[in-house]
Formats: sequence, structure tokens, C-alpha cells
Amino acid sequence: MDEIKKALSEADPFASWWPFILAGVVFVIGTVRTYMGGQPCPNGNTIPDRVIVVTGATGGIGREVCRELARRKAGCLVLACRSTEQGDALRELLRREAPDCTCEVQILDLRSFDSVRRFVRQVQTHHPTVDALVNCAGVIFQPGGHTVDGYEAHLQCNFLSHFLLTQLFRPQLNRSPHGGRVVNVSAHGYTAAKIVDREDPLNLRQLTTSGRDAFAHSKLAIVLGSRALARKLVAEGHQTTVNCCSPGLVRGTGHLRHSPIMKALFAKVLTFPWMWLFMKSPAQGAHTIVRLVTDPALASCNGDFFNDCERVEVSELAKDDELAERLYQAALSAVGLCETRENKHIKGKKE
Repeated sequence: MDEIKKALSEADPFASWWPFILAGVVFVIGTVRTYMGGQPCPNGNTIPDRVIVVTGATGGIGREVCRELARRKAGCLVLACRSTEQGDALRELLRREAPDCTCEVQILDLRSFDSVRRFVRQVQTHHPTVDALVNCAGVIFQPGGHTVDGYEAHLQCNFLSHFLLTQLFRPQLNRSPHGGRVVNVSAHGYTAAKIVDREDPLNLRQLTTSGRDAFAHSKLAIVLGSRALARKLVAEGHQTTVNCCSPGLVRGTGHLRHSPIMKALFAKVLTFPWMWLFMKSPAQGAHTIVRLVTDPALASCNGDFFNDCERVEVSELAKDDELAERLYQAALSAVGLCETRENKHIKGKKE
């Protein structure tokens, strides 16, 4: 032991560059991870007594959104899940972390409009008022072709079902004393989307499309549809707001499990270090969503797009109000809804 102490005391840290190289590498890695993690939510507001519906609640980002909202004393979280088992596990976790927050597990399958309508009826039975709706669920590279309603899977799961959900919850959102909030989760990938025919903004007449293109188009539809709905809400004098956001590139969400590249073990091993370095954690990806739900400074913000907790400009295509209105009307028709002439109420074509 004495020999070891003597060797350490006589060691010259400047005799080798390795400690400095190692320190430099650690500093660079830490800096990159901090920068790529984005800006954290700038407010710490609590939201007591508020009822918040979250789709995709058991997914990576949705799970962290629910955990943070529960910590902020949300009155009730409605966890929209495809699996009862996963929903119950999340409810138990939230019960341990925030025992004062009530959590309800409800089944929602975005591949079916009937499931969406059943879900809404179940929530409305217990909650005449909904303070916020977080449309967080989404798919990419989804296999299986079309849904039971006949639509391309990305279009329905990412956009149309959430569009229907939002429309059906509008009366409950309008009753919120705090001003109802709708948060639609889009992605940076919307900028790569194309609408070939303006008369067909949902790309329903496109015979073939890749999973990547379908995903991008569904995310553009979210931005355009949100823009059109925001304008209508303002025109009608409602206090409900609707905004979009991108969580950024987030690892650990399971979204890439159907990617052709990620099916190979070699690809997973090769990309894991880079994903760890350059992609956000699910908790970091949830920051912008949490701000849009909780920050009183954004109470009047409507029809905007947020990234890293800040408002950002959208692409020129996403600013096209005429195209947004076309897409909005096409979406109403696709989900079986119609507007009255006064554009003040939404009703189903078939009840």
C-alpha cells in the first residue's frame, strides 16, 4: 500500500497527454448531448384539477408527457392506450410518483374510426369538460397496408383519427374555464412531404407510396389541418387553441422497429452509439409538449408550430391557407363529419 501511495504522489499528470485527451473527449460528448437535447421546458407551472387526454400514453414520449403532467398536479389524466396491460402498468407508475393525480386507462385503436368514437363516448360519460388533448400517438414504416376504414395506415393513425378525436372533443374543450388546448405532435419530416394534386390534398388517389413519404405527408396534414382549425376557432370566438410541435429526433420510442434498416442486428449495433449521442431521450422530447399544455403565456397562442419549446416558422407549403382549408374539408368528409353553414358546429353525417 505504501508503494502505491508513493507512486501516486510521485506521478506527474503532465507527463502524458492522455488525461487531457480523455477530458476533451468527455467534454465534447457532453456538449453535443446537451445541445442535441434541446431547450428544457422554461416554465414549472402546476395544473391542478385539469382533465387531460393523452393518446399514445404508453409510448416513449407519451409516457414522459404523462409523468411530467402528473408531477405538475394534473387533476385527471386519461391514458389512451392500445393495450390494457401497458396502460395499467403506466397507471401504477403514475400512482406511485403522483398519488394525487387520478389516472384512467381507456382503449383507443387509431386504426379504427369506430374505436375513436367509442373512446370519446366513454370519456364524455365521466368528463363533461376536457382541458387539454395531446395527440401524441403516431406510426412510421407501418406494415399492413390499409386500415379497416380503407385509408393508408400512416394517414389514418397519424392524422385522420386524431382529427376526428379533436372534432368530437370540441364541445368539452370549449367548456374548459382555462381555455381548452389541443397539442398535435408532428415532426420535422413534414417538410419533405408532397401534395401532387391540390384537388386531392389527402393523397387518396396516389396508388403507391413509400412508408417514408406516407409518414411525411401525414405529418404535413397535421400542420395544415391544425392551421385551418385554429383559424376557425378564432373566427368562432372560442377560447380553445390548437398548436403543433416537433419533439425532435427521439430515441427509445419504438417508432423505428418496422424500419427495413433497423431489422438487421448489425445496423442496430452500428447505429446505437450515434443514436445515443445525437438523439433526444423521451423525457427531452416531451418538453415542448408539456410547455404547450401548461404554460399560461401560451394561452392565446393558436395555429403555431413549436420546436425546442420555441415558436418557429413553418415551410411555405404549410403556410398555404387555401390548401389547408381544402385538406380540412377533405378530412371532414373522410371521417364522416360535416360543418353547418355557419361553421359553428360539427355534426356526423351518420349518427
